[in-house]
This record gives sequence, C-alpha cells and structure tokens, in this order.
Amino acid sequence: MAAPREAPERRPFGRRFLTDPARLFQHNAWDNVEWSEEQEASARSKVQENSSQLLPQDKQEEYEVNAKRYWDDFYKIHENGFFKDRHWLFTEFPELAPNRNPSQNGDSVHEFSNKEKSNNEGLGSCENGHCSLETRAENQLHLIKRTPKICTEELATQNYSERNQSDGDYPGSSASYRILEVGCGAGNTVFPILQTNNDPGLFVYCCDFSTTAVDLVQNNAEYDSSRCFAFVHDLCNDQSPFPMPDVSLDVVILIFVLSAILPEKMQCIVNRLSRLLKPGGMILLRDYGRYDLAQLRFKKGQCLSDNFYVRGDGTRVYFFTQDELDDLFTTAGLEKIQNLVDRRLQVNRGKQMTMYRVWIQCKYRKPAAPQL
Repeated sequence: MAAPREAPERRPFGRRFLTDPARLFQHNAWDNVEWSEEQEASARSKVQENSSQLLPQDKQEEYEVNAKRYWDDFYKIHENGFFKDRHWLFTEFPELAPNRNPSQNGDSVHEFSNKEKSNNEGLGSCENGHCSLETRAENQLHLIKRTPKICTEELATQNYSERNQSDGDYPGSSASYRILEVGCGAGNTVFPILQTNNDPGLFVYCCDFSTTAVDLVQNNAEYDSSRCFAFVHDLCNDQSPFPMPDVSLDVVILIFVLSAILPEKMQCIVNRLSRLLKPGGMILLRDYGRYDLAQLRFKKGQCLSDNFYVRGDGTRVYFFTQDELDDLFTTAGLEKIQNLVDRRLQVNRGKQMTMYRVWIQCKYRKPAAPQL
C-alpha cells in the first residue's frame, strides 16, 4: 500500500496523518486522507459490481414494510452494549454544549463511533455496518432482562394530544434551549449531552423508530425526565406527531440516521424537521459518504437502488455525496454553514488491517427572521 500523502490541516478534522508506513500499525486513525485516482477508480468499480444485481421489487417492499421490526430486532440483540458514547460530539458540534469548557473530553476526535462498532481492536469485525455473527451471539448472551415501559406510538400520540389541549403546555415548554435527536438508538448521543451541557434552560428530546431503542433510553439510570423526553416516532409518516410545536427547536441532530431511510422520502423528512427549527436554529448531520468501506463490502444481491443497500439483518443504508445532502437541506430553505467529507484511515492493530472510511458532516441553519 502506498503511503498516504500529507494533507493540509483544516477544521474540524484538522490533524495531520503520518506518512511513514512503518508506523501505521502503532496508531489508530488518520484524518483527511487523500485518495489517489487509482483508489477512487477501484472503489467506483466495486460499487458498480455490487450494485449490478438489484433485489426484486417485492423484496424491496418487504424491507420497507417491515423496517420497524428489523430495527426492533437489532436493538433487542445489541441493547446498549453495541455503541460507545459519542463524546466527540462536542469537538465537532459545539452547538450542543455552547458553554462547555474546551478542556472537557479533549481527546474526543479519536472516539468516533457510529452505527458500526469502532473500538480499536474490533475494527474489521463488522460487515456492512453491523457486527459479525460471532459478536452478535456474544451480545445475546449478555442481554439484560428488563420490563420495558409502555412506549407505543399510539399511546404517545394520545399523550401529545392531551398535552396540547393546554395551550403552550408540552414537554420542555419552559426551556430556553431545546435539542432534538432523531434516531436516538440506545442514547449514546443523548446522555453525553445531558452530562456535558449544564445549562439549566436545556431540554433534550430524543426519538427513534424502534420502540425497543426508546425503552432502552427510558430505562437508563441516567434518564432524567425533567431534562429529557424520549418518544417513538416514525419519520416517514407525516401524520406522526412531534411533542413540540413548529419553530421551537434550537438544534436537530441526525447522526447516521438519514441514510437508513428510503431515498425518495428524505426530502419530505428534511422539510418537516426544518419547520421545527427556530430562526437561526441548526440541523447537524453526520452520515455515510460515497465509497465508504461499508459500501464497498456489500455483495451482489444486497443492493436496493443506486447507493442504497440492505444489510444481512434487514436494516438499510444509503451512501451520500456532499451535493446530495446540500440539495436536501437547501431545498428545505436552510443555509449551508458546513458541508465536508472526512476520508479517514483506520487501522486494526491486532489484525494489521487498514480500512478507509468516508463520512460527511453538515451544518445547515434556518435563516434568521427578517428585521421589521
């Protein structure tokens, strides 16, 4: 493998990576790795190969209809042992804790974790964005038996309607800074925010398609209903209510979530989320980029449509370009603050494997209300 060339520093992934191949296996990751033309051509060729055979339409419809069940099954297997808390959030997204001391979680840039297991020795044990069968079997042996709280979407809808009978009375209505995380999973973004952001006016909403995931959040010892409200929500159903009114949020977080949605439904979802923002409010996104390792590892017969795949467990994933995300957000009336690609080299020291990851990070802001 040719040694990567040194790239200039830039924010927020501004660390230089090492150019000495002999030192590769002593370290974990390098940011902003430049790809050669040959490497990009090879990645393009692999995608053309693994997308040459699409799943039949009836199978594609089955994955859409049963999407909730597949994610529920995923969280029943992995519970909260699958993800790391994302303390890197406050380096990349300081908007989540504006008053945080910069010395907190100072090494966070190397704690990247998403819906793929990414501890140092576990790299390479995951295929197509999820852990191997061996890892899953081990997780199943450690399941914690809980009595989940009732958290159906029907009940949530009823509760929202009751709350809204009293004008302005909704969870977090008295807060001065409101954050919503969409696709909260087991809470690995929500709980670091609650731990780090000590603003007494903070209120965090978090929702997920999976009832099992929301149960995990609500049953976590750190769940504080005076500062947080977790609820089940189907983003693809525009009749599914939010507990807060439009124009009430300061931040909406989308971390490895939009990629799990049918591409033709993405624009309506972004439009709807943008309506929740106050003027000046922001959507923060981190998601899979085109030619990420996970995309290249898919086999023939797992492709649903261009750059959209189904994993072995039935969950789905899309791989974005910067332009695609820019179109989604600007069409929703938002202004670009940041839209960058992070090509990262990760090393599994135990297996002496090098892996190239591609992620996209975006910040888009709702224009401020015009001054009269």
